[in-house]
Amino acid sequence: MPISASFKNNFLLNANTGYKVNVTHHAIFWLVYFLFNFLRWGSYYNDYLYSFKANLLGFPIHMSLTYFTVYVLIPTFIYKRKYILFSLSLIATIFVMVIIKYELTYFLISNNVWPEGPEETTSLNTNYVIVMMLGELYVISFGAAIKITIDWLRERQLAANLAKSNLETELRFLRSQISPHFFFNTLNNIYSLSLEKSENTPETILKLSDLMRYLLYETKEKRQSLNKEIKFIKNYLDLERIRYNKKLDLNFDVEGNTKGKKIAPMLLIHFIENGFKHGASKNIGDVNISIHLKIDEDFLYFKMSNTLPQKDLKNNLNEAGGIGLENVEKRLKLGYKPEEYDLRIFEADGAYNVHLKLKLL
Repeated sequence: MPISASFKNNFLLNANTGYKVNVTHHAIFWLVYFLFNFLRWGSYYNDYLYSFKANLLGFPIHMSLTYFTVYVLIPTFIYKRKYILFSLSLIATIFVMVIIKYELTYFLISNNVWPEGPEETTSLNTNYVIVMMLGELYVISFGAAIKITIDWLRERQLAANLAKSNLETELRFLRSQISPHFFFNTLNNIYSLSLEKSENTPETILKLSDLMRYLLYETKEKRQSLNKEIKFIKNYLDLERIRYNKKLDLNFDVEGNTKGKKIAPMLLIHFIENGFKHGASKNIGDVNISIHLKIDEDFLYFKMSNTLPQKDLKNNLNEAGGIGLENVEKRLKLGYKPEEYDLRIFEADGAYNVHLKLKLL
């Protein structure tokens, strides 16, 4: 991996995650930490000049240890579960840095390298090494804790974004599952009309064009205008009327104020298409399909019933459920809270019935 790419991945968090940490944040953190230590030890020594020099010398060591641990040792060992190697490497690194700190302090600041110690320290000893190593470990732990926390938040955000993306993709797929057989049948009807030179041919083509345009361009949002959805349903029903002609007795009515209301796109059409697929297409006699939409404040009440073939009503009812209704039930669970919808599907008096209460926006 190129150095620039590695730097962006490790030193900076991706802006798309919502947890971006840039160079300015690092600088502010170390500046605040430096000022805290400078004032703390200046007050302790009663010598702010010495505290400034000591911290100015020690901070490059603190920073080097922290970044080396966070961006090299942890990814190399901790993430690969090599805990013993991590511990040994960390101890060795801190020990080397303490030796360097001792030498720099001795030659650049004071022969007494540990003024806060129990006695004057002018040579390297065990107590000095242990205390200094623990001090460096404290700084490293503090920095590592911040980095690990931010990484955890970033991973959670990425996981949430991925889950949201997958959900949106699944919802788009589910709401696009109107049967292709409908379009094939409609094209065949248009072909028949054109052979007969029917005056209905241009209007039929226009309605099919409106349907396809709606499917392609106006169903991408999570919620769609209820008026547009109703217009789509009307176009669909008009095409089905042409398909079944006098064989079909279709009633469709809308009650209530639809203005400003929104609904999940391509939701109701699955019930309607299912009614034609398992009611009209499999019935050799006249077919009755009734669709009623009622808008009452923030809820839509959708009722539909369609004639089932007289033969083996139970089997036809089971078949009528099919993949399409499983599709709708899944979309309802993904797109609405449990209290925002109520779906009941049942058979009564030789008819297949769907009752849906749905929250509108």
